[in-house]
Amino acid sequence: MSETQETFLSHLIELRSRLVRCLIAVAIAAIPTLYFSAELYDILAQPVIHALPSGSKMIATGVITPFLIPMKIGMMAALLVVLPYVLYEVWAFVAPGLYAHEKRLMLPLVVSSTILFFAGMAFCYFFVFGAVFDFILKFSPKSISVAPDIEAYFNFVLGMFLAFGIAFEIPVVVVVLVATGIVTTDQLREFRGYVIVGIFVVAAVVTPPDVVSQLALAIPMCLLYEIGIIFAQLVEKRRKEEAPGGAP
Repeated sequence: MSETQETFLSHLIELRSRLVRCLIAVAIAAIPTLYFSAELYDILAQPVIHALPSGSKMIATGVITPFLIPMKIGMMAALLVVLPYVLYEVWAFVAPGLYAHEKRLMLPLVVSSTILFFAGMAFCYFFVFGAVFDFILKFSPKSISVAPDIEAYFNFVLGMFLAFGIAFEIPVVVVVLVATGIVTTDQLREFRGYVIVGIFVVAAVVTPPDVVSQLALAIPMCLLYEIGIIFAQLVEKRRKEEAPGGAP
């Protein structure tokens, strides 16, 4: 077996080991989250319940939906609990291929990635959901009774959480691009106009077809892009001050 094949197989074995450790961590975290899955769904449903007319409730149209959806909520909560560990495993897997100055960024990037992802979810839950639901319900005809299905609501919430969580990772992406030398901060400023257009296109695609949710995603993404450039400047300045090169 050639050296290239051995290296490839060793990477596959390492990847499998890290995936198994991540799955074990999720399974352990799922024990308490599944136990309180019904309560977690009640918390998740508060924004839409608050926006619905007094006395209105959500409905379940499927036979096993009242059981299945809370279980999905429990698993999602378990994944969020171990998210820092999962991100650490991802960075640890790619770390051997990085230079010394890039490896020093691993811990700050793991911490900041976790914080920003949770910040995106919190922003969506506490600020966006209420505004979106109020906006949508204002246009509903008075002749109908609004009763959202719990499965449809779960899919909507999951999609919005992922959209805002990933969107809030923009500063990390910008810093990584500069730290690895793919782009410079000057180029990021030159691309600003194209990036803003792309952000609004992405916001229009991943959010519901209402102006409130689209602006609620696009505006923070633009601000986070600028914040990412500021932090990338510090990384770029530090790279220039250090000696060139560095062993992986």
